[in-house]
Amino acid sequence: MTTDATTTALRRCIGSAKFGIEAHEAPADEFPAQPSQRDGLGRMCKPHWNQYTSALRKAALARKAAEGGAAVVAAPIAPEPVEAPVPIRTRAKRGGKAAEPAAASQGDAG
Repeated sequence: MTTDATTTALRRCIGSAKFGIEAHEAPADEFPAQPSQRDGLGRMCKPHWNQYTSALRKAALARKAAEGGAAVVAAPIAPEPVEAPVPIRTRAKRGGKAAEPAAASQGDAG
């Protein structure tokens, strides 16, 4: 009886104590790809990762509502007047070509 190592390999899902997600063993194919990790897999299984990110989003929304962030979003704030910036002084542009004297102005060498 032969078994495929990738289907039977178990990996530890770390869970989250803050959001009540228990750590457990899960098949490696249930973990999302995470290129920054050494083995290329994430630390949480897909269902628990979705649950974790959803809980993070809900916590952030609740925190903003508790801080009064909802009132700030509802009432538009008029922008503060901004002073005009002081122009940067630059040197005057130089002329294109130097003026050449007229051919007859130096006198005849004759």
